[in-house]
Amino acid sequence: MNIRSLTRGDGVVIGAAVVLFIASFLTYLSYSGFGATQSRNAWEDLGMGLGIYMGAVIGAVLIVVNRCLPQPRKVLGLDLGATGTAFGVLAAWTLLWSLIDVQDGLDAGAGLILGFIAALVLAGAAIATPLVPALQAPLVSAPRPVAPQPYGGQPQGGYGYPGAQPQPGQPYGAQPQPGQPYGQQPPAGQQQPPAGPAAPAPQTSGGDFSPFWFAVPVPRQLFAEDGSSNPIAELAPGTWYLAVEQRGAALVAQTQDGRRGVLQDTSGIQRG
Repeated sequence: MNIRSLTRGDGVVIGAAVVLFIASFLTYLSYSGFGATQSRNAWEDLGMGLGIYMGAVIGAVLIVVNRCLPQPRKVLGLDLGATGTAFGVLAAWTLLWSLIDVQDGLDAGAGLILGFIAALVLAGAAIATPLVPALQAPLVSAPRPVAPQPYGGQPQGGYGYPGAQPQPGQPYGAQPQPGQPYGQQPPAGQQQPPAGPAAPAPQTSGGDFSPFWFAVPVPRQLFAEDGSSNPIAELAPGTWYLAVEQRGAALVAQTQDGRRGVLQDTSGIQRG
């Protein structure tokens, strides 16, 4: 599970669920008569406490869990996110009519009013998140790399390539000579053999393209390089990936485990 996959809309859903849980312990209905006031909360009616209030909270949990998973999951053929949204809509609808149809002699309490508002916000955020770009922004921003690295140098931590550390007494990037321990300087006056030809750089589609690190704002699918429509991986926010080639508006990206694929949607990516 990747917590960095959560969006601002998911944050609103979590906040509304917390408020809804608190509201279930507040006064649901109150009655004033004979010089005394009596009240009860939603838990005194299990159909309301468990069926409506906790049903909406469970729906919020399903929405958040479905967002954190690498791929959407289904249980008994039902999508977790859609099921959670349905729970939130049902709770808001039920609390609305409970608020409108309060019996004579009874007063709606803070638990009923606050619960309806929280359920309405929960259902609205769950429905609007896939439609409103502002709610699709990451809830936790991706960390920036320590420093930009030229292509060929290893990044210092973060994305799964360990940075190579220079050995004492040897410049960074120098190769050990035959018969010489790594990191040991040749004796004074002894000439080093000429270095071999440099390894060819990866070919790119354009002469002015330089590989760079990037992060995606929301989960994005990575497709195979052969052009098939089946995704091979999902890029998650909060992780840095290496773009090694550009193909028109798309990028060829490399994941932590070395898989390469085509990122077709490059809108809003954050360059390192």
